[in-house]
Amino acid sequence: MVDISNVPVVGVIMCRQPVKGHPSHTVQDKYLNALLDAGAVPLPLVHGLLQDEHYLQQLLPLLDGVLLTGSPSNIEPHHYGETGDEPHVDPGRDRLSFRLIDESRRLAMPLLGICRGFQEMVVATGGSLHRRLHEAGGFIEHREDKTQPLTAQYGHAHAVTVVPDGLLARLGGATEHRVNSLHMQGVKRLGSRLVAEAHGPDGLVEAVRLVDHPFALGVQWHPEWQSRDNPLSRVLFDGFIGACRQYREQK
Repeated sequence: MVDISNVPVVGVIMCRQPVKGHPSHTVQDKYLNALLDAGAVPLPLVHGLLQDEHYLQQLLPLLDGVLLTGSPSNIEPHHYGETGDEPHVDPGRDRLSFRLIDESRRLAMPLLGICRGFQEMVVATGGSLHRRLHEAGGFIEHREDKTQPLTAQYGHAHAVTVVPDGLLARLGGATEHRVNSLHMQGVKRLGSRLVAEAHGPDGLVEAVRLVDHPFALGVQWHPEWQSRDNPLSRVLFDGFIGACRQYREQK
């Protein structure tokens, strides 16, 4: 019999969008598979957990980590001081993600944010975003070419330079890595509770870490894509799941 006593359970934020006219919760397989391949059990988290405070409080002790995934939607701009409408928003996800970030900080529970999840970490800690990098000036093209097949969209797009002595440097070793790039928005300003872990060639913050936390890392790129085939992606997920396993042992 397989010993599952030390297999961590990772809560995975879900997105809410219509499927054939029905409001639905969705999460792409690549995020779930990346967790399974790294040795964790994914547990999808629905937005209704905030309907009653007892729901979330009963669930949190079951979790050993939280994964904030990428998404087609954007964060509602009023959360970071912007006005005007934003297409493709997901208010329920905003609320649950921000709460999960707060709870991860309070409990010192491991946290990994990817793309939108990375941006949620920025906004939840008092930072702000460029809503359209391609219109801001001074940045390279960070959007994918949606006319290309997925393998091309998720191919290496640019380099990131890793900040020395940070968490990402300890995990990945090298000072520079090639990453994919599939995002329209990006960091304008970080709040005081985040520090930059990597920058793009145009100076854009590409990875962040929560200060005073054992493992809370956000990356703007998509390491979940073929996660075991890319050395940086592999060490990111192995490091995250290792932190989740340690958290589970200490509970």
